[in-house]
Amino acid sequence: MASAPGGIEPLVQTRDLPDAREDEITSDAGPYVVVLYNDDVHNADEVVAQVQKATGYPFERCIAIMVEAHTRGRSIAYTGSEEACERAAAILRRIRLQVETDRF
Repeated sequence: MASAPGGIEPLVQTRDLPDAREDEITSDAGPYVVVLYNDDVHNADEVVAQVQKATGYPFERCIAIMVEAHTRGRSIAYTGSEEACERAAAILRRIRLQVETDRF
């Protein structure tokens, strides 16, 4: 290695990176989310009621989810296991709300 000006060697530290295992990267474990998209067809009361049916959340939290979806275009309506999220999404879809589930 060449010396830096003034004859001082630069300090180079190395570190070992953890091995990334492919099965950990592609695993389906982990929290899932239900994303609720803005809806211009249903009124606010209908959306809040359906979110409450799907999630079991308190009324105030359902209002916050609806408002966020309305103002930002989407909102995380529910978080849980894959099965629980698919169940919640199915309930939201009963009135044709646009939702998707995804791993977080």
